[in-house]
Amino acid sequence: MHLPDFIWLWRSAAWSMGLALVAYSILAVSGGGILYTRVKEQPRPLWLRPLHYGMGIILVSLVLFLLEIGLVGTWGHFGSLGHSWHLLAGLSVVLLVIASAITASQITPQRPLLRQMHRGINLVLFLGFLWVLATGWIVVQKYLPA
Repeated sequence: MHLPDFIWLWRSAAWSMGLALVAYSILAVSGGGILYTRVKEQPRPLWLRPLHYGMGIILVSLVLFLLEIGLVGTWGHFGSLGHSWHLLAGLSVVLLVIASAITASQITPQRPLLRQMHRGINLVLFLGFLWVLATGWIVVQKYLPA
């Protein structure tokens, strides 16, 4: 595949990654709010759950977009994939985000274990984002002009 200039692709990836981290942060805060109201047995604000679900949908969309950018950009620039640990890190984050979304959609009062799994997956996802950031920085250095 021949794409004339990859800088627009890397800018899209940078913005998308930044927005994904913002979405993840909002999810952490709103999820903490949901947990707080549950533990304290207080009424939950009506906007909190829809915000949490909406941010989850946005995070899934951004991560899938980042996957597409990474695959197209790497394939277009190198002609193949797997040039660094960034591919494995990115695929791990994609799988964790999807697992988080699946567990979130299955949480019910009859399945309390899924709520714990959802929280655990999201804690591991934090480490996944750190791994993607570290390996992504190394990849970006390959594309920046000297």
